[in-house]
Amino acid sequence: MYMDIQYIPMDMRMAATFPTELTTIGFETLAGTASEVRRKLDAAGDDQVVAFTMEHGNKKLAKAVEEAIQAIAPLVLAAVARREQQALETIVDALVPQVPPPQHLLAEARMNAEARKHVLETADWLTAAQLSEIAGFSGQNASAQPNKWKREGRIFAIRRNGSDYYPGYALDPDSGYRPAKGLAPILALFDGELDAWDVAIWFASVNSFLDGKIPKDLLLSAPDRVLAAAQDEVAGVLHG
Repeated sequence: MYMDIQYIPMDMRMAATFPTELTTIGFETLAGTASEVRRKLDAAGDDQVVAFTMEHGNKKLAKAVEEAIQAIAPLVLAAVARREQQALETIVDALVPQVPPPQHLLAEARMNAEARKHVLETADWLTAAQLSEIAGFSGQNASAQPNKWKREGRIFAIRRNGSDYYPGYALDPDSGYRPAKGLAPILALFDGELDAWDVAIWFASVNSFLDGKIPKDLLLSAPDRVLAAAQDEVAGVLHG
C-alpha cells in the first residue's frame, strides 16, 4: 500500500512555511518473510528504507504491526515537520532586531506611572480586612462586606499586587465608616467610561470645574459639586 502524506498544520497561516520535503513524503509498508520482503525491495531502487525483524512472529502479528506503522507514520512526520518549523522560527526571532515601542507610548506609560504613584501617596488605601475592621465588622466573613459594596457600586477599589485596595476618603465617619452616599452616583456615571485606576486618578487630580480643588477632598462636604464635575468629565470624554 502506498500513501501520500500531506500534513495540515493547526495554524493554517503557517502552512506555507513548513518544510516541503516533510509534507510531501510518501511511504509504503512491506510485511512478510525476509525473502518476500527482499523481492519487493529489489524494485524500490534508491528509496530510503527503515526495516526491523520479528524473531518469533507470524503473519497475523506482522500484518498488525504493518497496519500500526501505517497509522503512526503520518503523526511522526507531522511532529518532525512541526519541530523543524519551531526551530526555524526560533532562529528567525533571534535574528530579527527588537523593535522599541514608539516614543509616545513610552511617554504615556511614564505619565500613567507617575499618576498612579501620586494616587497611592496622597490617600489612605485599605485592604478589605482593614476596611472591615474600621467599619466594625467581625466574624469569618467580615472581609466579604467591602467586596459586596464594590459589586453594588457603592465603592471602588484599585487592584495592586493581586489585592483590592479601597480609598479611605470614600468612607463617611458619620455613618460608621460606610461608603459615602455621594460616591455611588459618581461611580455609576463613570461605569464603562473609566476603569478603577482612572477613577482613582480623577479623584486625586486638580479639577478646573471645582475651581482647582481636588474631587476627593470635597466628596463628603460637597458631593453634588463633585457629581457635577464628574458629569463634565464624562461629557468631555464622550465628545473627545
